[in-house]
Amino acid sequence: MAKTFQQKPNDQKENLSTCFNQKNIKRVKGVVLAKTIQNIFSKPHFPKGNSIYSEYEEKGNNIQENEANALFSVIGMTCSACAASVENAIKKLPGIKLVVIDVLNNKAQVIFNASLVYEEMIRDTIEDVGFQAKLLKEEMNQKSSQVCRIQVNGMTCTSCSTTLESALQVIPGVHKAQVALATQEAEICYDPKIVDYNQLLEAIGNTGFEGKLISTGDDKSRILLKVDGANTENCVKLIKNSLLELQGIQEIDFDLQLKKLSATYRADVTGPRDFIRAIESTGTGCFKASIFPEGRERDEHRHQEIRQYHRAFLWCLVFTVPVFFTSMVFMYIPGLKNVLETKVVNMLNIGEVLRWALSTPVQFIIGRKFYIGAYIALSHGYANMDVLIALGTNAAYFYSVYSVLRAATSPTFKASDFFETSSMLISFILLGKYLEVLARGKTSEAIAKLMDLAPKTATLLTIDDKGNVVNEEEVDSRLIQKNDVIKTIPGSKVACDGLVIWGQSHTNESMITGESRPVTKRTGDMVIGGTLNENGVLHIKATRVGSETALSQIVRLVESAQMAKAPVQRFADHISKYFVPLVIALSFCTWVSWFLAGMFKAYPRTWIPSSMDSFELALQFGISVMVVACPCALGLATPTAVMVGTGVGASLGVLIKGGQALESAREVNCIVFDKTGTLTIGKPMVVNTRLFKTMVPQEFYELIAAAEVNSDHPLAKAIVEYAKKLRGSEEKLIWPEALNFESITGQGVKAIICNKEVIVGNKSLMLEEEIAIPVEAEEALAETEGLAQTGILVSIHKELIGVLAISDPLKPEAPEVISILKSMNIESMIVTGDNWGTANAIAKQVGIDSKYVVAEAKPEQKAEKVKELQSTRN
Repeated sequence: MAKTFQQKPNDQKENLSTCFNQKNIKRVKGVVLAKTIQNIFSKPHFPKGNSIYSEYEEKGNNIQENEANALFSVIGMTCSACAASVENAIKKLPGIKLVVIDVLNNKAQVIFNASLVYEEMIRDTIEDVGFQAKLLKEEMNQKSSQVCRIQVNGMTCTSCSTTLESALQVIPGVHKAQVALATQEAEICYDPKIVDYNQLLEAIGNTGFEGKLISTGDDKSRILLKVDGANTENCVKLIKNSLLELQGIQEIDFDLQLKKLSATYRADVTGPRDFIRAIESTGTGCFKASIFPEGRERDEHRHQEIRQYHRAFLWCLVFTVPVFFTSMVFMYIPGLKNVLETKVVNMLNIGEVLRWALSTPVQFIIGRKFYIGAYIALSHGYANMDVLIALGTNAAYFYSVYSVLRAATSPTFKASDFFETSSMLISFILLGKYLEVLARGKTSEAIAKLMDLAPKTATLLTIDDKGNVVNEEEVDSRLIQKNDVIKTIPGSKVACDGLVIWGQSHTNESMITGESRPVTKRTGDMVIGGTLNENGVLHIKATRVGSETALSQIVRLVESAQMAKAPVQRFADHISKYFVPLVIALSFCTWVSWFLAGMFKAYPRTWIPSSMDSFELALQFGISVMVVACPCALGLATPTAVMVGTGVGASLGVLIKGGQALESAREVNCIVFDKTGTLTIGKPMVVNTRLFKTMVPQEFYELIAAAEVNSDHPLAKAIVEYAKKLRGSEEKLIWPEALNFESITGQGVKAIICNKEVIVGNKSLMLEEEIAIPVEAEEALAETEGLAQTGILVSIHKELIGVLAISDPLKPEAPEVISILKSMNIESMIVTGDNWGTANAIAKQVGIDSKYVVAEAKPEQKAEKVKELQSTRN
């Protein structure tokens, strides 16, 4: 049959179409037939002699012909867990070579062998998982596009970001440009056939800002290396020639100043370790290559920016505080007032001279960055907040200079200066800028914490032709290449997404799925990079590395969420285009109105202070309008709030899909909770012990722990942890030796410990071992189950001694949270995959009515329930 399929792919496709159109197998077509074909083409065999490695090495590499590419719209995905379920389902089909899920844009790209599977079969498989799928033929035929991210330095307000967006969007080949003031980054979708990122950087420079490339659209096959020892153009040429001899190399770029090498390549053919070996073996071996510390430049720039604003603000205080006290405080202290009002020349007094001298460095030295920003903006034809700050502070400063000079030349004119206004305004703006860059740093820290979930190093195995391990080597996890075999020991993190080819263990995938219960992993199962391997050694074949991993996609989701603009922010950005010109116009109109009113005596003469005339009064009002409008809270408040909110949320395990989701949260009238790890702690713990015979608890648990320490089951680990607490703070915990240990799957364990036969397990195990269960034990079990706990029976010498209650404890704050939501008229629901008894018990404890509980729900059913609620409550 396999031979027929390989020889006649067209006949095969026709036959499969006929089968799929049969009404009686309409809903199972994507599963039954897929599994049948998979059993024929990809069923793993494990013959004697440790040949499992070679079997999996051959898997997926036998068929190289008829490669096709399909793009699907997948509606209903909300998180990385949804993406993982779609990806795993597709990968179970035969002939699938690559699956890339884009949760943010609700798309799935699949590269497959057209002789074994086709688009309709993939689409139906996605729908079988519980999502709506549609083949996007139009987009496959559209122009190619890439997305690059660029760090932009020099932006001060939303006028800068909107101006830059407009400048980028008019470039031929640019489909879309988003510029985020809060993160100081630009995300640009463009056609690489028409424009490249160097032209985009040049366009940013022409607008008056400094642009630095963070990433390009080909990051999945791009690596940055730092090459020490390359000091001349000849060295660069030598390295490039050496790398171009490798198969799979597509493009090489070398920055001699930074000693940074950028290479694009085919990940299925070569990888970073090959590049490092090639570079270090070039010439006389004088070159040393390593992974370029990505993000270090951005961190250094951010820290430098924080230091600059901090230093400028402190120097500002040195001059501004005396100005403030001489104008606002000392004038009300009799002795000091007399000193400050002592005349120097005519009506010019000492206080005015001091304020002039102290405010001048603030205006022209500390505040020079505002002049530079204003000049750059005006020279490029737009007005930003620097223009407004420069105009406002200069108006206040130079009016004060005019006032004190007139007082110095007149025996009757009394000066009215505003030196404290200009200096204090600059101080407050610098303080705001300092707090802003600190807030930006919070986001960088949150993303760094996400990246830290991946281990720094990994153990790389070298496998011979017979599948035997011949060498182990510790490498940087960023140097892992596709098809590498990685060893993951208990307690360590999985270095990359991959396929288990040997071993058995449990992994904690709560960082991806939110489900804290350990997931069993056996040969043939997929593992996710960054998850914790709890017990057992695993050998993992790398399938997705670098930016292809699920963890990298989560980081990208957070970064994209911070780039996305909330509706209120887009409205603010629209207003900001006209904000600065409007403020200047209003300021001018205010001055003209009051000047004309004074000229035509439209207000009483008593309104004008004795020390000034109507012109000066009008000028004072005009300056006030300009000065008050200086802080750009309108354009800065929303993006900063979104940036900090999404960043802090990510560090706490909450992924927020942009500002729009945050803004819509105010309309939420129902919240759906998963149980494990959300309302509960997510880790099984011993919560109660009931003994039916007189026995010291420490001795009782020592016997149980001695038996359970040999088991990998999560409940066994909970019992051992509890026994450790009872033992106290002993440095070395050595349990008694367990003889004749036996683990009975799904029931429990038994062993001989200290010459005592110990059996720990459920009720069925006790009945099989013919151990009588007394009435009080039956009652204890019933009570335990009623409280949504797991009851474990313990027998010693064929006599039932006690019952342990193990539970996933409720989070202490959960009832309070539900109570607060009720006070806000927000309903709470529980939708969990756990059983009804447990779900109802937890609901009762937190205060949720049983009618708002859905139990034993599969992931796709959870998604359907959310959709149902959204449709009925909108």
